[in-house]
Amino acid sequence: MHANRHVPPVLQVAAAEDGQTVQAFLARRLGLSRRAAKNLLDERQVWVNRQLVWMAHHAVRRGDVVQTSVAEALPPRPQNIRVLIEDAHYLFVDKPAGVLTIGPDGAEERLRAQLALPQLRVVHRLDRDTSGCLMVARTAAACEAAVSVFKTRRVLKNYHAICVGHIKRRSSTIHEAIDGEAAVTHLTTLSSCPDATYVALRIETGRTHQIRIHLAGIRHPIVGDHQYGLKTARDPRLQQVGRQMLHATDIELPHPLLGGNLRAHSPLPADFRRCLRLFNL
Repeated sequence: MHANRHVPPVLQVAAAEDGQTVQAFLARRLGLSRRAAKNLLDERQVWVNRQLVWMAHHAVRRGDVVQTSVAEALPPRPQNIRVLIEDAHYLFVDKPAGVLTIGPDGAEERLRAQLALPQLRVVHRLDRDTSGCLMVARTAAACEAAVSVFKTRRVLKNYHAICVGHIKRRSSTIHEAIDGEAAVTHLTTLSSCPDATYVALRIETGRTHQIRIHLAGIRHPIVGDHQYGLKTARDPRLQQVGRQMLHATDIELPHPLLGGNLRAHSPLPADFRRCLRLFNL
């Protein structure tokens, strides 16, 4: 939507703009429609005096500093979703950030059109701003068989993430329940600095937003996670990241129909690698 737009990194509210809503301020200053300005707020991409703001009617005051995360916003979505591996029953695709798994213009809908497979169904979900391995079934029967395997916890799912702050321990396991259901996340530190940590994660359960909630719960939320992450950014680099730095790197499971194992790997996307460089990780 706005990834290719050049946006000034810092906007200061002038005396004549005192009292304007942040939506009106952004629309005028950035040459956006009111709807596009509202989208920036809805996507948690706007900071006022380093405080995350998402209410369109928030009033800005003279001297306020308004910033957006658009400098490192989501990359333009590719025309086609890349297929990593496939067989007669399943595909593993590389879901881009910024794309819903299911819904209008979501990965499932786009893949049906791209591959001319109207029966195609995604087997599991990734958050809109999480990139990486997504398993897709060619038919409803294949999907049902795969979902049954997922329920047995025989699916190995590995993720990479960049977290806020320095995690000292080399490895740890988080067992905090989510909505009353057991949830287990294994964490391994790959590299760290005083301000951020690059981690590998393996989840035994697949609760909604599990990794994001677990990392926020140990006070190391994912960089760019505006729902569970920091609402105040003392480090200006945090305001340069337009989406949560969470990537589904690997998935492995017993083949639901043919025996043997299915494996897929998704390399780190460009925006994730840029974020690693941003924090010298």
